[in-house]
Amino acid sequence: MEQQHVDFGFGCMRLPLFHPDDPVSFDYDKIEALFDAFLAQGFTYFDTAYTYHGYHGEEAVRKALVERYPRDRFRLATKLPLRDLKGKEDLERIFSEQLQNCGVTFFDCYLLHNMGTNVYEKCRQLEVFDFAVRKKAEGKIRKVGMSFHDMPALLDEILAQYGDKLDFLQLQVNYVDWDQPNVESRRCLEIARKYQKPVIVMEPCKGGTLVRLPAEAQDLLRQARPEASNASWAMRFAASQPGVVCVLSGMNTLEQVADNANTFRHFEPITPEDLAVIQKATAVIERNTPIPCTGCGYCTHGCPKDIAIPQYFALYNNLSRTTGSFSSQAVYYNNIALRHGKASDCIGCKQCERACPQHLEVTAFLKDVVEAIEKRPFLPSSPQPKADA
Repeated sequence: MEQQHVDFGFGCMRLPLFHPDDPVSFDYDKIEALFDAFLAQGFTYFDTAYTYHGYHGEEAVRKALVERYPRDRFRLATKLPLRDLKGKEDLERIFSEQLQNCGVTFFDCYLLHNMGTNVYEKCRQLEVFDFAVRKKAEGKIRKVGMSFHDMPALLDEILAQYGDKLDFLQLQVNYVDWDQPNVESRRCLEIARKYQKPVIVMEPCKGGTLVRLPAEAQDLLRQARPEASNASWAMRFAASQPGVVCVLSGMNTLEQVADNANTFRHFEPITPEDLAVIQKATAVIERNTPIPCTGCGYCTHGCPKDIAIPQYFALYNNLSRTTGSFSSQAVYYNNIALRHGKASDCIGCKQCERACPQHLEVTAFLKDVVEAIEKRPFLPSSPQPKADA
């Protein structure tokens, strides 16, 4: 079978910042340079959302892209924040805000954001699918889609009921989550094909996890394809799946733009030999990643204790992958805890777990962070150690 053409899109969930803990400290010079390089490579699709970057991500895209290029030079996708909806009146209000935030009169793609068990019934009651279809009929949306972070059975149920209202799906697809019980990328793709829905892939590198690989996994990939980047393996895997029409990547450097663009301009489908290598690398990654967090940050919205959950999980994972570097991770932890709640401040309300696209037991993992980092002798009240050289 001939490999279908797969587009490459710029994901705007993790735009470059001056200060990592301030989601609106946009480094516009760097963002504009990235967008310019992406467009110069011949790609045009940009994906943002109402809630990205503390509800200011759409404005950043407007300033860095929309105000600098004619409308026919780019395609823009954004998303309706399902978790924020309280009544039908919110639909029109938020949609109008989004057009203004982005500085456009229409969206090329408009997605129902982070569909899952926690919001599906509300969407039914508020007739959200019908709202999106009406906006499409008005010419304010070109294609209606849905980003989905839940189990295959629910995806099947939704498509059986509302599939005729959706032009495409956005699914998390990567080689680590392929058969993971909390994501099941493979099965979700099969259901998308069952209903003949084209798929845009999000998280092909699982929030950078498949770029920053354990040494053993990276060695496996290097031995098989010495010149290929870790990211190219992940991108090629996602783009090689039947029904996939676009793969998104959130990029922070010009080198990343160049590497990913090269992968798609000179695309080589994954071979059976590549898959065998990927399976071995996956086993290594799973052994070295105790908390499979992608760093999306959805869990932090509305946290009553303002706990920096993704940052703490990243430190915990780093600690599990290395030896002799506890003091370095502790320094980072202490610095973050000066501005946010500590892991031990968790009150167990579990709003984070209801929001987590990966369906992680966040509160249980926070207890692991407490044991591994906070309960070490100097944290949090003892003198801060020097980081390892």
